[in-house]
Amino acid sequence: MTIALTNARVLTVQGWRDDLAVLLEGERILDLVPHSDRRVQSAEQQDLHGKTLLPGFIDTQVNGGGGVLFNDAPTVETIRQIGAAHRRFGTTGFLPTLISDSVDTMRAAIAAVEQAMAEKVPGVLGIHLEGPYLASARKGVHDPKYFHTPGSAELAMLCASHAGVRLLTLAPEQVASESIEALAAAGLVLCAGHTAADYATTKAALAIGIRGFTHLFNAMTPLGSREPGVVGAALDDAQSWCGLIVDGHHVHPATLRAAIAAKPRGKMLLVTDAMPPVGADHPDFVLNGETITAKDGVCQTAQGTLAGSALDMAAAVRNAVEMLGLPLDEAVRMASTYPADFLGLGASHGRIAAGYRADLVVMDDDYKVTQSWIGGVIA
Repeated sequence: MTIALTNARVLTVQGWRDDLAVLLEGERILDLVPHSDRRVQSAEQQDLHGKTLLPGFIDTQVNGGGGVLFNDAPTVETIRQIGAAHRRFGTTGFLPTLISDSVDTMRAAIAAVEQAMAEKVPGVLGIHLEGPYLASARKGVHDPKYFHTPGSAELAMLCASHAGVRLLTLAPEQVASESIEALAAAGLVLCAGHTAADYATTKAALAIGIRGFTHLFNAMTPLGSREPGVVGAALDDAQSWCGLIVDGHHVHPATLRAAIAAKPRGKMLLVTDAMPPVGADHPDFVLNGETITAKDGVCQTAQGTLAGSALDMAAAVRNAVEMLGLPLDEAVRMASTYPADFLGLGASHGRIAAGYRADLVVMDDDYKVTQSWIGGVIA
């Protein structure tokens, strides 16, 4: 059955169009055609009543949602619950993210994601392991008792054949160069994060396999006048991608605007770094034995340390427009097209075009998501 999505403002690869219908067939977008096309007339039509049709959002850093944390129970059911919570806010693709934990928990998380993908849990694109190969000096809310250098057995586990994307955040000064090269050669997407590296070390890591930076500015050496640090290396490198938490708390809007202007277009991604309160009624959760509270959109320990966020992707898009002054189409690309490119999925995800996955979001003028499709299936 062909489905025709009609009467929408559509963000196409070429820009905004309000004169096209989007034809869906199975998991894919069949075509974009004028409303007069005979295929529209013979299809099952869904009138979107003038709302905005966008490529579904892709979040590369999702620790939790719907009241659950991936670390607490790295299972298929946890992944399903997290995905359902974030889908309400337009996320149609995500990486369940494991904060630094034991090797046994890492194995369980990897296995759970593999099983979730085998069961076709909606939206799961792979896994993000944020640590445990990080620097204590930039630990953030991570528990440093888990920090260590990966041995041969762990490298074999990480480099083993796998379904979907496998993203690993590491501190380049904590991992041997040959290990970074091996991980990159095995197809992992490598990001620098929670790192005390200097500019030279970071540039060297970029040359051997680091492709991106996890939550730019947070938990890394800052840009200085005589020592550019990790931030300087990230902004100086034209090929790498940077994740940005645009919640008004992690990074000042002026700093974000300057960073976006410094990088080539297409290299900045919106991420949430979301915790259990997203899509849940209760503001508190426990991480590493410590109670974290979400208040006024900020997740903090009792000592005031930021612990992820209570941000969702629809709010991140809104903030990119209202706080940073970005056009809506560019904010949406930062939430969909650019993350797809970063993950190596740019030929199948993140765009409304013929042949692409039918991962779509309908948003109203108040940035509220009213409908979504994942693989052509509506929710």
